[in-house]
Amino acid sequence: MKTLNKYLFNQSLIPFVLSVGVITTVLFLQFLIRAVDRFLGKGLDALTIFEYLYLNLAWIIALSVPMSLLISSVMTFGRMAQQNEITALKSAGVSLYNIIKPALWFGTFVAVGLCIFNNFILPEMNYNARLLARDIYKKKPELSIEPGYFVDMIPQYTMIVKEMDGKDFKDVKIFSKNKESEQITIYANAGSLSSNGNIITIDLMDGEIHEIDLSDYDYYRKIRFKTHQITISMDELMLNRTTESNRTDREMRVPQMINEIARNKLLISQIYERIDKVKAEIGITDPNINSLENIEKEVDKLKQSKVNANVRDEQYNENVPIPNIENKQYILSLTNNARQFKNEFTLIENYEKTNNKFKVEIHKKFTLAIACILFTLVGAPLGILVRSGGMTIASGLSIAFFLIYYILLIWGEQLADRNLLNPGLGSWLPNIILFVSGMIILKLSNKKN
Repeated sequence: MKTLNKYLFNQSLIPFVLSVGVITTVLFLQFLIRAVDRFLGKGLDALTIFEYLYLNLAWIIALSVPMSLLISSVMTFGRMAQQNEITALKSAGVSLYNIIKPALWFGTFVAVGLCIFNNFILPEMNYNARLLARDIYKKKPELSIEPGYFVDMIPQYTMIVKEMDGKDFKDVKIFSKNKESEQITIYANAGSLSSNGNIITIDLMDGEIHEIDLSDYDYYRKIRFKTHQITISMDELMLNRTTESNRTDREMRVPQMINEIARNKLLISQIYERIDKVKAEIGITDPNINSLENIEKEVDKLKQSKVNANVRDEQYNENVPIPNIENKQYILSLTNNARQFKNEFTLIENYEKTNNKFKVEIHKKFTLAIACILFTLVGAPLGILVRSGGMTIASGLSIAFFLIYYILLIWGEQLADRNLLNPGLGSWLPNIILFVSGMIILKLSNKKN
């Protein structure tokens, strides 16, 4: 049995190495075609270009390794089934489960290596790739914005956009970083990004600016605009982007993301403290009223109560001035508070979405590694069923399975990012489906052979 295990292990190794080489090359060439325009006209030396391509090789390897295991498993066991090696082994009393066991151990070995790679090497290479991209961008200054992620590199603001097409974006929210004296929140339906020399300009269209004095919530100002412009000095931007705190989720290790989640939770708790303080000041004491919808209903009740009281005073006291200035100021104050509540809950929602992104990325560092074992579990019996070790069939079936898996992975990630699905469930659901599929195919191949 030891000799058999060694033979089957070696049979899995060579197709895997070849598959990694082929798939990595294909994905790398696709990336190179997309990246060519970043180098043109910037006078970069060959060493810089080579370094940039090398650093981006990390995420390509993270994708190619699981897919290579699937292809190599289908090819290896397909060839063995075609040459009746599987039939001979089963006739000798070796069960199908013992036949594929060495392949599963090989997949486990690769999974452990990929898990280490995803948590220690991949984040650093992604981070260094972005730092190098920053230096390349100096040749033609631009601001890197990724939809759904907070952009923290702007000196005075934190920005998040929902959609982006080139330099044009939609549904943008900008929050001021000054949390001591006043808070400024900017909403815009659309915007664009442009650069001129050492200045980056963000042009916003069709939006509102909300300003509130954090020491006196009665001071609230709302400005509607058709166009609004924010200018950023490239010197300040570059200085800010080099700091460690500006890493994205794909550039962090698990402990770093856990710390970021804890920090965001602390910020959320501070926002809730501000909300509770204002609720107490305006007379909302029920602790169960803690959602924006319920708070807005209570504020409307307080407004209506003051209006009704004013009507009664006017009916029974002819000396009451009309309109009652004091009551109007009270209602205006409640209106300002309601707007601030909305801004605060919008900020909470964005922090929660950011935390979900971190949680999804934490799970992904392990789900993609475990997928290596599951792809082996699927690929080995699938190869036995098709009885062909040809590259065409192996690649076709493997690509189909991998595409389905990747689509489910992206779908689960997007639902989790939008807080519509638990991040753990969204990340592990593709693996659960892959495991069930592998067990079904394994039983079918066992019956057929």
